[in-house]
Amino acid sequence: MSDPVIESMAEVRGHLADVIDRARREETPTIITRRGKQEAVVIDIQEYQRLRRIAEDAEEAWLNGLADEAESEGVEGAVSLEAMAAMLRTEQG
Repeated sequence: MSDPVIESMAEVRGHLADVIDRARREETPTIITRRGKQEAVVIDIQEYQRLRRIAEDAEEAWLNGLADEAESEGVEGAVSLEAMAAMLRTEQG
């Protein structure tokens, strides 16, 4: 993946198709700014899906670690892995 290009929202409006093509063909992300603040990034869909899988795998590993820790401490007051995941997603959402 190439270093990102940084462009303002106004610049991107004028050539969004080019920004998308650059992300897809050249694997170059574009960071979009608004009033000088970084607001969003355009990346290729395959890269997005890869990053999602990594995040989901990391979350699952973390939850499994918590479950293993809870199991080693005993069962009193413990919750299932599924219940723990639901609680964490509710807090994040």
